Amino acid sequence: MQTIEIIPGQASHEDWKKVRAGASISLPDTVWGGVTRAAGVIKDVLASGKTVYGVNTGFGKLANTRIDADDLADLQRRIVLSHCAGVGPALPAPVTRLILAMKAASLAQGYSGVQPQTIKLLLAMLEKGVLPVIPAQGSVGASGDLAPLAHMAAVMIGEGEAYYNAEVMPGAAALRRAGLTPLTLAAKEGLALLNGTQVSTALALEALYGAEALVRAALISGALSVEAIRGSHAPFDARIHAARGQDGQKRAAQCYRRLLAGSQIVISHADCDKVQDPYCVRCQPQVMGAVLDVVRAVSATLLVEANGVTDNPLVFSDTGAVISGGNFHAQSVAFAADQIALILCETGSMAERRLTMLTDPALSGLPAFLSPRPGLNSGFMIAQVTAAALVSENKQKAMPASVDSIPTSANQEDHVSMATHGARRLLDMVDNTTHVVAIELLAAAQGLDLHNENIATSPVLEAVRTRIRAAVPMLDDDRMMAPDIAAVRALIAAGTLMEGEDLASALPQICWP
Repeated sequence: MQTIEIIPGQASHEDWKKVRAGASISLPDTVWGGVTRAAGVIKDVLASGKTVYGVNTGFGKLANTRIDADDLADLQRRIVLSHCAGVGPALPAPVTRLILAMKAASLAQGYSGVQPQTIKLLLAMLEKGVLPVIPAQGSVGASGDLAPLAHMAAVMIGEGEAYYNAEVMPGAAALRRAGLTPLTLAAKEGLALLNGTQVSTALALEALYGAEALVRAALISGALSVEAIRGSHAPFDARIHAARGQDGQKRAAQCYRRLLAGSQIVISHADCDKVQDPYCVRCQPQVMGAVLDVVRAVSATLLVEANGVTDNPLVFSDTGAVISGGNFHAQSVAFAADQIALILCETGSMAERRLTMLTDPALSGLPAFLSPRPGLNSGFMIAQVTAAALVSENKQKAMPASVDSIPTSANQEDHVSMATHGARRLLDMVDNTTHVVAIELLAAAQGLDLHNENIATSPVLEAVRTRIRAAVPMLDDDRMMAPDIAAVRALIAAGTLMEGEDLASALPQICWP
């Protein structure tokens, strides 16, 4: 298993991708001094007799209730157990790994007042594969992802459930089998573990990384569709996009030019009477360019959030101050999640329109439903229906979550972000859109196979077509298409479709930095 060192507050997208894929993390030795100093501030607060929220008070609406010193350890345990109120299916393992890693990196920045051993247990759980069973539902994205993070913290104190060696068992048993010891939480530690945006951010990052592969595949499928209908390359001319000036649009148009470079098909129909292609072909740089711009902005926002400190109150050991604020409010994550939903919706919608064009002989010039013998065969008829169903489902899921709010905690927490729900629905949307693009790739490859003359597309696209055909043969006669769709979806998700130096250089960088 790979171990990578993360400097708290400075992790890159590549770091987080490695964590979600199975890497463990280590922290530099320099962090522990700051962690210890912040924990010392909490001890000083208790010794002084001051009343400080989260240290010696109740929580939320009960913030004005002072807790006796003898009950402080019990208070931290009770907050963890009482907040384990999540419901629904467990979060996927890659998301849970991100949560553990981001929580450890956040606490290690020395603003949370936790003991070093608390952070070290998170690191050890990640290394040993002790992954808490975290129900997906129960957070409104403010005051931290309280319920899901409580399920994480419960395992750390020997409660709850966890996966270990792919088996679900009580948290105490999972720790024991991994050779780890449960924590006894000190003052503020339960609150520090529960407050934070790590769950909503992990879900949003998981969707972002899925969208990264998906957008690349959609650029390829769109270029293949251009070739399948013998479409014009003129809309990708650099002069058009320089005149408008949008950066993403210019980069998308450059991508299409690189993907289509060297095509024999465009040369073969230089004198055709077609004037303009439909928008789903002609306006690809404008739509996918806007997608690239949004993904760039979202990736920057989420990287800042993943590296941030989002619990409450925060400890400033240079002055000894413990200040209550609202860094747990995940509005920035909610806005980012809504933007990802929009780009998933639009990417799938454009792909479905091109797919429909390919199956319509009046628009494509190809046999009906891309079958060599339409009538006896239905060809891609129902594959297009599936794509339409998925696109409409995405539209229903794309309503902005960030415009919703519902008061909680007896109106103490009266405006919430809904970031966690907004990010969680993205995983289904990524899967839906990936299936739509997979169907378009199959249809475009079929369209190229149906050309009467044996003329190749560009070398880059021919390599993609070869990969598709290695996984799925041409549809000569009707057969079950579900396995074909699943096979190409797997190529997209694994990145196999985009392998190769020539193809990599043709595609734009998606996530920044």
